[in-house]
Amino acid sequence: MKFLITGANGQLGSEWVSRLTDLRSDFISYSSDRLDITDRTQVQELITAEKPDIVINCAAYTNVDRAETETEKAFLVNEHGVRNLINACKENGSKLVHFSTDYVFAGDVTDRVRFPEGYPESANSDTINAYGSSKRAGELILEEAGRDADWLLIRVSWLSGRYGSNFVKTMLRMSQDKKEISVVMDQTGSPTFTFDLVDKTLALLEKGCSGTFHITSKGEISWAQFAEEIFKISGSETKVVPIPSEQYVTTAKRPSFSLLSTDKIQKNGLEPIHWKAGLEQLLKQLKAFRVE
Repeated sequence: MKFLITGANGQLGSEWVSRLTDLRSDFISYSSDRLDITDRTQVQELITAEKPDIVINCAAYTNVDRAETETEKAFLVNEHGVRNLINACKENGSKLVHFSTDYVFAGDVTDRVRFPEGYPESANSDTINAYGSSKRAGELILEEAGRDADWLLIRVSWLSGRYGSNFVKTMLRMSQDKKEISVVMDQTGSPTFTFDLVDKTLALLEKGCSGTFHITSKGEISWAQFAEEIFKISGSETKVVPIPSEQYVTTAKRPSFSLLSTDKIQKNGLEPIHWKAGLEQLLKQLKAFRVE
């Protein structure tokens, strides 16, 4: 089985490259500066030439706040780029694996009551920021392709890994010279760890799964609770000061409830990792590899 990875220099793409290298899989990888998924001709020619069995799309516009002013750019990558990939995959008989986000949901109080165990894959989307809207637009491209194309859409939340930038690494860096860090306490969800995401995606592929799945961890926590556990496990003496979202102003509105249901992957034989266990493993990876 031959893989082609897009966005291979990012947080998730780097994890895929590392894992497939360890597995000695047949793959080729392209960083975003080598393969522009918004270029329809380049995408078409590459996939036609390489003829991968599976395309792993890790290329994405992910700056949530900047998307409010760079909305056109966000949609160009997250919607039109996905269209280019699925069309090329369809013509060449390749399967597309694409990653989306909890931000396609509103994450309000009403939804918390409706979905206490987390949003199921079938829940209606209702975005509250430009980034979420651009990612939902990409999802619709796949849904509209229907059975004419083979695709696997995976939604994740609070993505954390040893490569790139993420909340865990930011907290560790800030704790080096701060005695206190203010973190919001009224936005809840559960982290997705890149090592676990890659392994579970590979398992779904081995099972021949298609369609939409959620991959995240067990347990609902706030960002403040996440930070407290990061410092506890890492041995940092930095104190977390829980604050309401109103005291941490951002350009883009954030959902207050981001929990994704893992019921579907469990029905497919995949057990979600608990967020504490995932965090412990990630911190060990960061310490061992000293990844900055």
